[in-house]
Amino acid sequence: MTPNGYLIFEDESFLDSTVAKMNALRKSGQFCDVRLLVCGHELMAHKAVLACCSPCLFEIFNADTEPHGGISLVKFDDLNPDAVEILLNYAYTAQLKADKDLVRDVYSAAKRLKLDRVKQICGDYLLSKMDSQSAISYRNFASSMADGRLLGKIDGYIQDHLQEISEQDDFLKLPRLKLEVMLEENLNLPGNGKLYSKVISWVQRSLWKNGDPLEKLMEEKKPPRERDEMSPGTSGSLSPSINQFNKHEWKYIASEKTTNNAYLCLAVLRGMLCVISLHGRTSPHTSPSATPCVLKSPSFETQPEVLQEKLLKPMHYARSGLGTAELDGKLIAAGGYNREECLRTVECYDPKKDCWTFIAPMRTPRARFQMAVLMGELYVMGGSNGHSDELSCGEMYNPKADEWIQLPELRTNRCNAGVCSLQNHLFVVGGSDPCGRKGLKNCDSFDPVTKMWTSCASLNIRRHQAAVCELNGSVFVIGGAESWNCLNSVERYNPENNTWTLVTPMNVARRGAGVAVYEGKLFVVGGFDGSHALRCVEVYDPAKNEWRMLGSMTSARSNAGLAVLNGVLCAVGGFDGNEFLNTMETYDPEKNEWSPFIEALTKN
Repeated sequence: MTPNGYLIFEDESFLDSTVAKMNALRKSGQFCDVRLLVCGHELMAHKAVLACCSPCLFEIFNADTEPHGGISLVKFDDLNPDAVEILLNYAYTAQLKADKDLVRDVYSAAKRLKLDRVKQICGDYLLSKMDSQSAISYRNFASSMADGRLLGKIDGYIQDHLQEISEQDDFLKLPRLKLEVMLEENLNLPGNGKLYSKVISWVQRSLWKNGDPLEKLMEEKKPPRERDEMSPGTSGSLSPSINQFNKHEWKYIASEKTTNNAYLCLAVLRGMLCVISLHGRTSPHTSPSATPCVLKSPSFETQPEVLQEKLLKPMHYARSGLGTAELDGKLIAAGGYNREECLRTVECYDPKKDCWTFIAPMRTPRARFQMAVLMGELYVMGGSNGHSDELSCGEMYNPKADEWIQLPELRTNRCNAGVCSLQNHLFVVGGSDPCGRKGLKNCDSFDPVTKMWTSCASLNIRRHQAAVCELNGSVFVIGGAESWNCLNSVERYNPENNTWTLVTPMNVARRGAGVAVYEGKLFVVGGFDGSHALRCVEVYDPAKNEWRMLGSMTSARSNAGLAVLNGVLCAVGGFDGNEFLNTMETYDPEKNEWSPFIEALTKN
């Protein structure tokens, strides 16, 4: 048919024929322009095909400005070459075919290359093959991959089949923590999750307050004491291996009753999957014939709140690349992204109540932006919505009306720009170009009265993902990246003569760091050094024009938020290299330590 005079023809066999030929060209090494070196094995391919399939390789190819001999070289030293070959076939043919013994390796490679659909298919396959013998192994794998969806389904299976699973070799080899509860008459030892939350809190208290390593709690035997209801001991072999991917995970999974006064529990303690054997024994002051039950002593019932309740409350959403600021004595966390999407939601933390509540969401989903307070209102500019080009739009939050108001747009789309307020103006510094790959030198100021943007002097160095902050009447732009190369250089803007001047560089090159003014100095936390998310912290003293290192955070945090709340420096959210975070921690200058507990925030 030729409607409207156009010739229309659809060749249904063309696509299949073309992809088959392209894959044949790949396997023969013809017209290939990228070489994948996977654990010493060479795999040839075509950039355009892989870039369309893998967001990870797309980023790598964009950053590769000097391919070797016209052919780009990409190395992977921690992937299975056979698994990568399977993914290459998938990229060319849309067909995934893997031997059952390779599915985990294909999943790992798909995670590294950001092939989310393949990850899901591999995860669903593993779930379909899971039984009581493989459940523990599968859970360890899902935990190492930080796959919350997979973990949730596996834990549900474990809850329904714990008795059969507890008889398997993998379960019997798990580290074991043996606890005793002093018993009196007239009550029964409960085996529910509430009891185990107290057990987990006791372990946390021993680790955080006493500084004991988890392994020591499992190895050391202590004789039970009256009014000391839990005494750790050993049972079976101990070969603990803390999962560094989920090292902050504390979780009760399932339990079962083994005898009249004994329970077996599977739990995660600081990322370590282990078995808790809990049994009751008669209290010394109870007659041998008395019926055992939970000791109703003050030491058990009037214990200070369990440690889980003393940890700073987490946000409702994990967020990285978020905007943070202190407003009216509360911490505001806006937008950001997690594994699924860029967020519009905005949360507000009240330190007096230790709780997060939602305020009006932003008009536009956005991440990779910064937020500033100007004349009692919040300002956000640019960023990314995760679907289209970088944003040029901005908005202002009016706390009295609890609403966001659109602002005049920036002259250029800007993602990863720094934002701060100075002399009743909003400054937007640096950022990514519209392609999102190169840093900008741009600096613009916004007058909230006239609603006008004005260009300021350009930076000395192109940079995006820099930390930007006002200190002593100057704007400081700290670190960031020029292309993908992380910077340690620092520039200071003098509004009196409209100039940028380089000052002493940081000790650590980093992009995506958090920054805040605390006790008259610039504190810079976390970020990314090009290879790893960082825990390290350093402080700039403007009087001495020098940087020095401080105590590191408890979590690595890239693209986290930093703000001073109730006189305390708080870091919130970010990405630790494996997980998007919803947690918060605070800095104690007297101890030069970071802590995830509420006490540090409320002692002032």
